[in-house]
Amino acid sequence: MQDSTPDPQAGRCPWCGTDPLYVTYHDHEWGVPERDPRALWEKLILDGFQAGLSWITILKKRDNFRAAFAGFDPAIIAGWGEGEVTRLLADPGIIRHRGKIEGTIRSARAYLAVEEREGFAPYLWKHLDGQPLQNRPATMRDIPTETPLSQAISKQLKKDGFTFCGPTIVYAFLQATGLVNDHLLGCPARARVAAMAAEG
Repeated sequence: MQDSTPDPQAGRCPWCGTDPLYVTYHDHEWGVPERDPRALWEKLILDGFQAGLSWITILKKRDNFRAAFAGFDPAIIAGWGEGEVTRLLADPGIIRHRGKIEGTIRSARAYLAVEEREGFAPYLWKHLDGQPLQNRPATMRDIPTETPLSQAISKQLKKDGFTFCGPTIVYAFLQATGLVNDHLLGCPARARVAAMAAEG
């Protein structure tokens, strides 16, 4: 059985292992409160592409995704059609999944509508009154795969036209973008993330 306690050498959450790319992501990105709407949308899309895969797979391809998807500019992607879908399906640098590619285009249109109506960042953060949820997991076993919060946000996203945003995907998204702080107790990144939340 895999040890579910923090790495005794580094103290960090064990899920990132020792891969330098993954460790850097854990230490400097995961759980940091994100309030930039386009950055939030990019992460939601990438989490959708992750479905059925490991996050490190997506992380290693993230620069390729950014190049292929016009820097994740929703205003550009929203106007795409079958020609761009065909181009992306031929791109070996990304995950070539027609449903997810077409879903990204639909989600870009949904994003633009929400951004115009109320702002995509406030649309998400209002579920937490603008402040990150500070959980206190001692081990990986204490971290759920979905919660009533992720279920509610998933339901709202789907209602507004977003795709590949089930409760489990949404919970991973909330963790990654710092709406929820799920760094383990004892992880050095935990206090840094919490301090950023207080500043925000």
